[in-house]
Amino acid sequence: MSRSFRNLHVVSFSIPFPANYGGVIDVFYKLKSLSEAGVKITLHCFQYDRMPAPELDEFCEKVFYYPRKMKGAHLLGFYPFIVGSRSSEQLIENLMKDDAPILFEGLHTCISITDNRLKNRKKLIRSHNIEHDYYSALAKLERNPMKRLYYKTEARKLERFEPLAYNKADAVLGISQKDTDYLKKNYENAIHVSAFHAFNKVNIPEKTEDFCLYHGNLSVGENNQAALFLVGEVFEDLEEQLIIVGNNPSVQLQKIVKQQPNVELKDNLSSNQINDLIHQAKVNILPTFQNTGIKLKLLAALFNGAHCLVNDPMVEGTGLEKLVDRANTPQDFKSKIKYLMNSSHSKSMTQQRQALLKPFTNQENSALILNLI
Repeated sequence: MSRSFRNLHVVSFSIPFPANYGGVIDVFYKLKSLSEAGVKITLHCFQYDRMPAPELDEFCEKVFYYPRKMKGAHLLGFYPFIVGSRSSEQLIENLMKDDAPILFEGLHTCISITDNRLKNRKKLIRSHNIEHDYYSALAKLERNPMKRLYYKTEARKLERFEPLAYNKADAVLGISQKDTDYLKKNYENAIHVSAFHAFNKVNIPEKTEDFCLYHGNLSVGENNQAALFLVGEVFEDLEEQLIIVGNNPSVQLQKIVKQQPNVELKDNLSSNQINDLIHQAKVNILPTFQNTGIKLKLLAALFNGAHCLVNDPMVEGTGLEKLVDRANTPQDFKSKIKYLMNSSHSKSMTQQRQALLKPFTNQENSALILNLI
């Protein structure tokens, strides 16, 4: 790709380093790819749970940090909490120092897009999820009644705020084909730009080890539910080994894993350690009970792993349906696991992955963004 030396502001919902969970993986590798394509990036980050990251200076001309306003008063306002808590007059002032295009990462960061001082600027929004659907799904999973009420209230506010933001943008970048189909029905400016990730090419292992792997941020309700499903309903009477990898596992998950001799829990691993396990596993097993966005863990498994076993919500609407094995009941999972643990990857399967994953490469997706700025 030729170097373009264009300028771009990127407004991130969090500090995108370390790149160790879905949303920040997309942001981090987007920054890296656009920088390598010659884009001069000014990065704006909201800080609340991560330290400033000098590593970002490698890809960005400037990096600004703004405190996220975490006080509970935002829960009662017009704006969704994830939006209202990311308001910043200093951010607006820094964006106005030049006339470069602005990429807002997630609906979370879009309170600034409604400011009339930016009305003549070229503005892009990366949609990481259909957020009101995502929060509605979180509400259904949540047992705590106060948290459930928060998720339901946030979902209503997000659905109301979405058109206020997206109609101000020159383009909205859907992260999955399914999300983009929804966006195109509601907005004229939607385009599919798939998730950015750590992998430059398909790298299916020649040799694997005899274990299944589930990985994900275990502090997220849907990932905790998936892990509990695998331990309690799939592997409870199997001989095959399961390794679960992820940060902040729940007490409930830790307790049930201790009762299963064929299940091991590894937490707080580095991104490189997780990628090594993805590459070593005979089967990457990835159920989800939330059909939103595209799961970065699915792309990691397909670019870097051997067999990939999922349920329908993980893969539907992604364009990757032909690259995975599917199961939807505990018995289906058990049967497929036994079959896949005794099968090898064929050359034709490798070629099929290389062909179907081409639209999901960082080079393809950064080219789409370059055409928009």
